[in-house]
Amino acid sequence: MREDVGEVTTSLHRPTTDSSRSQPVGYDSFEWQQQPPPSNGVPRSAWTRQKRRLSRWHRPYTAVLIVLDLISTLVASYIADAFLEKSKSGFINRSWGLFDGIELFNFFAYVVLPLGWLLLLWINGTYDRRYLGLGSEEFKRVVRTSVTVVASVSLLAFATKTDLSRGTVATVSLSALVFILLSRVGARQFLHFARRSTGHGAHRMILVGTLPEALEVYTAVTRSPAAGLIPVAIHLTDGYAAARGIETPVPVYAGRDVLSLVREVGADTIAVCGSASAEPGELRRLAWQLEGTGVDLVVAPQLTDIAGPRVHIRPIEGLPLLHVEEPTLSGPGWLIKNLMDRSAAALGLLLISPILAIIAIGIRLSDPGPVFFRQTRVGHDGRTFRVWKFRTMYVDAEERKATLEELNESDGMLFKMKHDPRIFAFGQKLRATSLDELPQLINVLKGEMSLVGPRPLPADDGDYLGDVRRRLLVRPGITGLWQVSGRSDLSWDEAVRLDLYYVDNWSLTYDLSILWRTIFVVLKRKGAY
Repeated sequence: MREDVGEVTTSLHRPTTDSSRSQPVGYDSFEWQQQPPPSNGVPRSAWTRQKRRLSRWHRPYTAVLIVLDLISTLVASYIADAFLEKSKSGFINRSWGLFDGIELFNFFAYVVLPLGWLLLLWINGTYDRRYLGLGSEEFKRVVRTSVTVVASVSLLAFATKTDLSRGTVATVSLSALVFILLSRVGARQFLHFARRSTGHGAHRMILVGTLPEALEVYTAVTRSPAAGLIPVAIHLTDGYAAARGIETPVPVYAGRDVLSLVREVGADTIAVCGSASAEPGELRRLAWQLEGTGVDLVVAPQLTDIAGPRVHIRPIEGLPLLHVEEPTLSGPGWLIKNLMDRSAAALGLLLISPILAIIAIGIRLSDPGPVFFRQTRVGHDGRTFRVWKFRTMYVDAEERKATLEELNESDGMLFKMKHDPRIFAFGQKLRATSLDELPQLINVLKGEMSLVGPRPLPADDGDYLGDVRRRLLVRPGITGLWQVSGRSDLSWDEAVRLDLYYVDNWSLTYDLSILWRTIFVVLKRKGAY
């Protein structure tokens, strides 16, 4: 935290004399060309504007994705060619000019099909910088491209009366899809690592608005360094006095020309926060002013923790209205979720039953007493149930809890200690690997819990009032956003915020992504104690 409001200047165009701000730490490939701002409304080439864009991390990243996608499609064609006997059916007895059947197959398998994949990936927007690096939209567009490829190949085969092997088409399309998705996941992980460790591949933002609004946006965008949004300055719209005596994480300015401030701090993005554009037409004029400068404009409304599928922009007579739909907490999606939960729980219990037996023996050898720990928790709609967990503490743990209350490291309803003396050695290993949670599959099978959802809280902590009570709109889960975001290392307020975010933005795709992330969190043992 730092207090830099003393650097505020009140002159609209007065340049700063602080040379330390001219090249901030982490300045990354942003080039400013001194040129007069273009007149409002003058048309310009979209190709030219792209060349002037300040944030250029996506260009080498996109080039890497193109190479990876090309390799993926070539490998998919090779697998079908090498391992399927009928892969060349439909080409053997055909010829086209100087090509015989085999050469014609190779031409389509290793030239036309890979280039067709790349073309359709580009048409479907999988290289659009807005979808790279974060979120599931990039992967959805890759899957959509795969469907388009299969449909195009089938239509082409029908039009040319070519009897293609269905197994070959399925093998090539599915394997190419899997390879492309895996390569993009790997590329994204590398990008996230670069953003977290060096700050490269990120957008440097100036937050424009009142101080509370700007700080709220700052908190939101810095929660995830992998998002690649780095606030470097705050430009106050309500004057210098609003920030006097308040410590801020980045320098604060007021009464400055925004474009000159962008050049000064090496930013490439302006984020308008909340009600900063209260004056009619102000935001539109700012957008005009930024045309041709290469600076991105982002609008952060006073609407937090609501995901994209619930937000729709519906323009009426040039006025973009932001519609927020109600969260979907019933219907076919929830029926599919329930069936998926119970089926996976039944199959999981069957497959891991030998592991459960070994863990039970280990607990009995470590400390005489019951194998399972049963505690009453609050579930869907406030109904209580008894959760199943492997016992990891000595049998007198509840009696000893009263003597350890002063050592509680959690600021919420749960009692947490990193080095809890009530946990025996084998139980500590179970907690570190999350194996003590496996019996909760019984609760999932009974419909009391879900695979993914808010964490189940004890029922002896009184009524759930205010925002916390909203967690009870869905079934609690074995894993959830709090588990993949830090688990016990999170504060109570942050854990509640994540649980409420899940309730408001649930989807089957989101559940699958949380389950995928859970695997890596368990392997890293992050926040498990």
